[in-house]
Amino acid sequence: MIRKNPRGDLPQVHHSAFVDPTAILCGKVVVEENVFIGPYAVIRADEVDDEGNLAPIVIGAHSNIQDGVVIHAKSGSPVTIGQRTSIAHRAIVHGPCRVGNGVFIGFNSVLFNCTVEDGCVVRYNAVVDGCHLPPKFHVPSTERIGATTDLASFPRTSADASEFSEDVARINNSLVLGYKTIQNEL
Repeated sequence: MIRKNPRGDLPQVHHSAFVDPTAILCGKVVVEENVFIGPYAVIRADEVDDEGNLAPIVIGAHSNIQDGVVIHAKSGSPVTIGQRTSIAHRAIVHGPCRVGNGVFIGFNSVLFNCTVEDGCVVRYNAVVDGCHLPPKFHVPSTERIGATTDLASFPRTSADASEFSEDVARINNSLVLGYKTIQNEL
């Protein structure tokens, strides 16, 4: 469902993107080309700051927002998801937040008030809160990374993890055309 926020902002969805009919996009959301937004995802840009300003939530080209993902922003803050990035099932991305290109965010993970640079992998059930992850950083499953975490103690993304991330992005990109082809059959 595509709907306005109370301020009157309406999502802008590129014609080549696929948004599942059960997903909700509300407000100042920009969805670029060949994006897949899966069932029951919620992307909501509706909170304003004290002056009434609202930054957009931007989903970069060729990215996929999988089933049950929630993307929201506090007090009009920006959320940017880069290109060829995968946000896996039931993850939460809460702004302010910037996620780079070619990133994989695992199942049930939570990102808040952070920057995740290009090529990072955040595995399932992890929390990234109030910090800046450098390029190709790897967050193991169930880890909590915060402002005081010693990032030097964590590994860089392995070739296997990078290939997995790229494979997820490729598979979901192929779903866009397939779902757009059959979307009006029922």
